[in-house]
Amino acid sequence: MIYNFHTHTARCGHASGTEKEYIETAIAGGIRTMGFSDHIPLAYGDGHEDTWRVPLSQAKDYVDTLHTLTREYADRIELHIGFECEYYPAYFDSMLAYAKDLGAEYLILGQHYLMGDTPADAIKMCQNTTDPALLRRYVSTVIEGMETKKFTYVAHPDVLMASVDETVYDAEMQRLCEASRALDVPLEINFLGIRRGRHYPHDRLWRIAGQVGAPVTFGFDAHKPSEAYDASSLAVAKDMVAQHGLNYIGKPTLKPLV
Repeated sequence: MIYNFHTHTARCGHASGTEKEYIETAIAGGIRTMGFSDHIPLAYGDGHEDTWRVPLSQAKDYVDTLHTLTREYADRIELHIGFECEYYPAYFDSMLAYAKDLGAEYLILGQHYLMGDTPADAIKMCQNTTDPALLRRYVSTVIEGMETKKFTYVAHPDVLMASVDETVYDAEMQRLCEASRALDVPLEINFLGIRRGRHYPHDRLWRIAGQVGAPVTFGFDAHKPSEAYDASSLAVAKDMVAQHGLNYIGKPTLKPLV
């Protein structure tokens, strides 16, 4: 594996280490193309900011620091600047414009929440639900995000654990995978889920992805420097590709924010 576009920084409040430490680990592991994609800043209408995103006050420093490092490491690794971003219909245009104004190059779609009527009503996706309607809403939202053609890939598409009837789950994952294939937006096997023993990657999704032929890529989802290369999770992901006959595309093509 010579690429990774899913890397966080300490600015999001739940990661640690310096950008240089991440870069040096990636280089030592053989990474040739690396993208930083910390959680995109967002201010709601009332001025409220989520505490797990890059604060608006630090967004320019995030980009400026990475621009400096891109020049410093130009002869050792190719660096790119992006954000991990939810698709929130009411806010997406402003989030996209903000990312472009900052000089970000790409977005990955990480649907950690579904919007409610207010920020306090947002529904967290990294949980278990028995509600088929919530699963359908999650899948529909991710597909709408893919349809914008602004996302390079979908991070952890199986982040929502749904304890629903298997036929319902399979039908929704089929819908998601068919959209991925039709729109040519890859699905990420997320290495954070592997190394932390989370409920994702979920075999039922990836079995369907293999049957459908959805494009698949890998992402380290690094939150500390030691995770900027992850050989153990890479071995697991390779086994998944073989087991499910996945359409593994390798390094995804960045979708520019134009």
